[in-house]
Amino acid sequence: MLPGTPDLFPEPDEPIFLGHCSVSPLYRPAARAIRDFTDDIAVHGVGGLKNHLDILPRLHANAGRLLGCPAADVSFVHNTAEALSMVANGYPFAPGDQVVSYVHEYPSNHYPWALQGRRGVELILLADRDPLGRPAPGDRPRGWSLEELEARVTARTRVVAVSHVQFSSGYAADLRLLGSFCRERGIDLVVDCAQSLGCLPVRPEDCHIAALAASGWKWLMGPWASGLLYTSSDFRRKLQPVMTGPGMMRQGLDYLDHRWNPHDDGRLFEYSTVAWDHAAGLNAVLEEVFLRYDIAAIRDEVFRLQEVFLAHCDPVLVRPLRFAAGNRSGIVALEVDGDLGTIMQQLATAGVVMTGPAGYLRLAPHFYQQDRQMIGAAAIVNRICAEQRSKGDN
Repeated sequence: MLPGTPDLFPEPDEPIFLGHCSVSPLYRPAARAIRDFTDDIAVHGVGGLKNHLDILPRLHANAGRLLGCPAADVSFVHNTAEALSMVANGYPFAPGDQVVSYVHEYPSNHYPWALQGRRGVELILLADRDPLGRPAPGDRPRGWSLEELEARVTARTRVVAVSHVQFSSGYAADLRLLGSFCRERGIDLVVDCAQSLGCLPVRPEDCHIAALAASGWKWLMGPWASGLLYTSSDFRRKLQPVMTGPGMMRQGLDYLDHRWNPHDDGRLFEYSTVAWDHAAGLNAVLEEVFLRYDIAAIRDEVFRLQEVFLAHCDPVLVRPLRFAAGNRSGIVALEVDGDLGTIMQQLATAGVVMTGPAGYLRLAPHFYQQDRQMIGAAAIVNRICAEQRSKGDN
């Protein structure tokens, strides 16, 4: 636990939440910020907005500090799918162009690129491979290899679109290495950071990332339906807007001025009315949590808590999928025996929240939690997995 954490998270025990890769508990002061905004609107209508006109500028600045980039390169969005759809649909593809991605990408970073087939764009999918060369685990995803990426990139490759952290296995791409590879070849790197922002350091400028998107309700512990989009200034100039409205125009409230005069910074993608209450909530958690603690310290504490949990697991019943240090993330995929849906339900009944798509039970603690919670949760996981194995043997 990092110093000062109990003051921010005073009631961490019920339940033991190990699903921060899913929908995290909303940071309580973020909930208060949402209520403050909605209470003002409930009483004053449009008059209540005057107390909150700084919400979006503050969010741009706060997210820019977290990402180590100019505030002008940040946009507030509602989810990664919205952000990546605006990027993919606005990209200047020509027939025959290629996008390289991974066969087991999360849908928000698959469908926007797959849809470009109607424009004659070919989507190249990297095969599932174990980066450490272990035997394939049936149909459970593991990761992809840079060697295959190098082999499949051609002169027609325009975009590489992958997740920083794979949602199912927890495999983390080396963004510096990947970014350098793409930059040398004039390829735009687009990254889904839904499973990393708030847990791992992410510096898009240092990694030559053209665009990244992240949701606010996972590792950032912000409101449902809030998110961030980063675009570099050079990359933005390539994109054609596919969503339009008054929010993106320099003339602001002069609604009778219909000139095409959009902002050229991140406001280009804030095309119309956004969820200001959600932006207020996300501001609260950024200012009070993620700009208070160093993100590298958060990462290290998450990794330490993972090790505490795993040290108390029965290695026969709970088999973690481990990657090399540079490919580690906040998610540890656990192979367990028995029906995963039943195991998750029984865990929830026993007071432990874990999630498990794609055949793994995912361990995803966060930095504010305590060792005793990890030890207690591991004991419950051992018991339930032992019961499931016993039923399978019978």
